[in-house]
Amino acid sequence: MNDLIILATLLAGPKHGYQLKREAGLLLGQEVMHNNTIYPLLRRFAQEGLVTKKTVSGERGQKRHQYALTRLGRETLITRLSGYSEADAKSKDAFLTRVGLFQLLDPGVRRRVLDGRAAYLQRSAEHLKEIATHFPLDLYSRETTEFLARQVQEELDWIQHLREMSESPVQRRKV
Repeated sequence: MNDLIILATLLAGPKHGYQLKREAGLLLGQEVMHNNTIYPLLRRFAQEGLVTKKTVSGERGQKRHQYALTRLGRETLITRLSGYSEADAKSKDAFLTRVGLFQLLDPGVRRRVLDGRAAYLQRSAEHLKEIATHFPLDLYSRETTEFLARQVQEELDWIQHLREMSESPVQRRKV
């Protein structure tokens, strides 16, 4: 997931490593992404031709590395986002990452992502019903099961809303 986030962060334009650390960290719910995570990925991306690396002068005369997404990097990002497996459907992070980048994806891929996540959530709802039906739940177990069922239903409702947005005739600007 880190690699998708870093590549997606570069869609807006070139960035210094420190800026990438901050922005990717923020998107991943961290203060900053650790050096041992981001810089090896950036080195690999540069070797694979997904990003370019340019040395530029910093504000105080220091040398800084600036990274920019290449055409191959953008194509690779879209290809990776378009590949949506059953394991991805189970991962809330994988699902939300793709929804957050829906502007890059074709309508057919969007449908596949939404359908995959909805199918997973339907199975989860059935599983929660089975638990409620077959187990003697105490006050807190019942409360927990009902809370989870409400979360599943809320996400299913949101997926329906996303479907309606995606099928709207209004063309949204691609990034």
